[in-house]
Amino acid sequence: MRALDAAMDDIERATRDLPAPLAVLHLPSLRANLEYTVRRAGRTRVRIASKSVRVRKVLEQALGADLSGGDDIRGIMAYSLREALWLVECGCRDVLIGYPTTDRQALARLGADAEAKAAITLMVDDVAHAEIAEAAGAHGVRMCIDVDSSLRLGPVHLGTRRSPLHTVDEVEALARTLDARGHEVVGAMFYEAQVAGVQDNVFGIGPVKALSMRRLVPLRQEVAQALERVTGRKPEILNSGGTGSVEASASAPAVTEVTVGSGLFVPGTFDHFKSFTPRPALFFGLDAVRSPAPGMSTLLYGGYIASGAPGADRLPVPVRPRFAFTSREGAGEVQTPIDAPLPIGGRAWLRHGKAGELAERFAEIVVVDSVDGTPAVVDTWATYRGEGKCFG
Repeated sequence: MRALDAAMDDIERATRDLPAPLAVLHLPSLRANLEYTVRRAGRTRVRIASKSVRVRKVLEQALGADLSGGDDIRGIMAYSLREALWLVECGCRDVLIGYPTTDRQALARLGADAEAKAAITLMVDDVAHAEIAEAAGAHGVRMCIDVDSSLRLGPVHLGTRRSPLHTVDEVEALARTLDARGHEVVGAMFYEAQVAGVQDNVFGIGPVKALSMRRLVPLRQEVAQALERVTGRKPEILNSGGTGSVEASASAPAVTEVTVGSGLFVPGTFDHFKSFTPRPALFFGLDAVRSPAPGMSTLLYGGYIASGAPGADRLPVPVRPRFAFTSREGAGEVQTPIDAPLPIGGRAWLRHGKAGELAERFAEIVVVDSVDGTPAVVDTWATYRGEGKCFG
């Protein structure tokens, strides 16, 4: 990967005097990923998934300094109502929450804030979500219905366990109930995780992805028609896709927008996709502090494990030098032995397995860009944590 090597050359040159551990964003790669994402989406607008970013300045790179979005990038998909309320305070006027909420205090704030009610769309898949919102004082709010997009073949379930809504009739029934209770049903979401988030080197995944996308085409169209029957207007939001399925989702009938988050940073879990060319943009550096045995080094810190089912694919991905973790210790909380002979004080560079989770480990990320043709540190950007925000 020539782009990866070039990014690492820039980062090593620009940050050699900075102490580790440090997280570094290669700004030229981020810009390239944003441009590439828009090209992949074609004429369909893109929504940025904040859970895979968690750095406000990066959101501003995508949507503009006022988080207002534009012709190509529509708004933000947040992962928390409290986060969404904060983003509205920061200027964002279009926040779709990707998951249902039962946060009664945040719902009370939403119900009392006309500006937030106009900007924020709640995700629901059960009337209980509406009942909890109403009990907290959030009446007449914007709602989007989460529709199950997994592939189910008899007893086999392929995909994430999200919505209990599998059929058009179930979606339409909930939409009618929400509409009768005075809420504004603005659309539906379809997240095909078994397509967007599974690497193409998994045995047998190709047919699973192809079949999943074929089955979703009529479902999305029929749901759009059902919502129009209920509300009397075409859905404002028909959200689909993720980083690994942008082209297929964006070109599908009825889809109005696709969601992308990991595609901005391109973490390790996206190294083996055929649907797009990864260009990693976010890295972290750790220093060697021990030489415990010939041919080995011990890095200080490094236990930045990705969420999900435990396994080797949850470990950080070594970048420079290439190395393996020990089988007994893996990536450790305060020390990480590796099978590479770094000198004490030498630095290893890695990438997180997933995108936004690295931001939970660092208060800031160092930004490297080219200045008059020379790589340099041009800024440091606070993560959500660095801004004193922790949304779960």
